[in-house]
Amino acid sequence: MRLLLINPNTTQALTERLAAAARTVLPPDAELVTMTARRGFAYISSRAEAQLAGAEVLSMLAEKAGTFDAAIIAAFGDPGLSAARELFDIPVTGMSEAAMVTALSLGERFAFVTFTPQLAPWYGEKVTRMGLGARFSGTFTPEDSFENIGTVAEDLRTPLLKTCITASRKADCLILAGAPIAGLAGEIENDVPAMLIDPIRAATIQAAGLARLYPKGASRGSFKRPPAKPSQGIDAVLASWIGRKEEP
Repeated sequence: MRLLLINPNTTQALTERLAAAARTVLPPDAELVTMTARRGFAYISSRAEAQLAGAEVLSMLAEKAGTFDAAIIAAFGDPGLSAARELFDIPVTGMSEAAMVTALSLGERFAFVTFTPQLAPWYGEKVTRMGLGARFSGTFTPEDSFENIGTVAEDLRTPLLKTCITASRKADCLILAGAPIAGLAGEIENDVPAMLIDPIRAATIQAAGLARLYPKGASRGSFKRPPAKPSQGIDAVLASWIGRKEEP
């Protein structure tokens, strides 16, 4: 089994962090292949940036089409997730969706812990769109700021741990939200009186499971691939994929 981990951020250090966390739960018969966005932003932190990153995700999927069994969109905003499921007949998972689904199985209420309050409104929208508002306890962030997006987990380790302890008074499960803090859950879980969920590990496990259960992913119903369609001005590989007619 080959799993494709796509980092929609352009920071290679984040790809390495995400891959390291994903490999801790990778099935023995699975291989993890990574890609880092060539166009976009060092770190996606707004709805507009996520919208643009979604197009890059689709281009990367088109570039590697046919070479992997499932894909993981490794950014907490899940940019391009629904579109990817519509265009590609393989399982595609996203970090925030997979983490929330996991939280529902481990506790009654869940919360996000992330590293900057700028992300809180956008992340909260993900909960609303999944219809999980009644089980959501909010987003918690430390007061400390960061300087280097590649070392957030190290620089804010103590403030994030304290934030997790505070959030544990409101929720059974805490989702450590954001690619820059991938892997931190496993390092601090023994010091927090709540279930800690690492979104990239949840998305990796889900991708591997779906590759076995439903190898073609969400390929029917509303996610059935749309008819071939010509386009103008978009990435050539993606344009070719969208314009490709299904074999009879």
